[in-house]
Amino acid sequence: MKTTFLLLLLGSIALLGFALMQKQNETAKKVFGGNRVTQIGLVVRDVERSARAYADLLGVEVPNVIITDPLEQAHTEFRGEPTEARAKLAFFHLENISIELIEPIGGPSTWQEFLETRGEGIHHIAFQVDGMDKHITLLESKGARLEQRGDFTGGSYAYIDAQKQLGLILELLTSTD
Repeated sequence: MKTTFLLLLLGSIALLGFALMQKQNETAKKVFGGNRVTQIGLVVRDVERSARAYADLLGVEVPNVIITDPLEQAHTEFRGEPTEARAKLAFFHLENISIELIEPIGGPSTWQEFLETRGEGIHHIAFQVDGMDKHITLLESKGARLEQRGDFTGGSYAYIDAQKQLGLILELLTSTD
């Protein structure tokens, strides 16, 4: 009798856990179009130095450093206002994720603010999404706040401040390719 009760209880707990996991996956798909992180972004003081250090650690070649487009092309906004913010970037495309190193240059930005207040470190995790504005609206309805957005060759990005909810910044990426 006790064994049967215990088996039924464990089975019920397993089914409940499975149902909750399915619900979380459905929520992740609704918010992010999936539940796969595509990138981790780190703000650094010197992208060339950091790129060499990461390349050495990972056993890969040092990637090329690129500079983001100017305001006229990138349409960069920080907290709703146009900004001359730019960044030097280096990308490590690993098997399952990309690591983006970001050195802020130019005007006010989420990157510069992060570096000034927290120093070097993990700035964001990124998700590839379809329909940027609907995802921003959904995250804002959950209390998060649009921090910065802009365009790049092949797509657009938005940084969503979810510090209060998750303790981090989310990046949404869309592709025009």
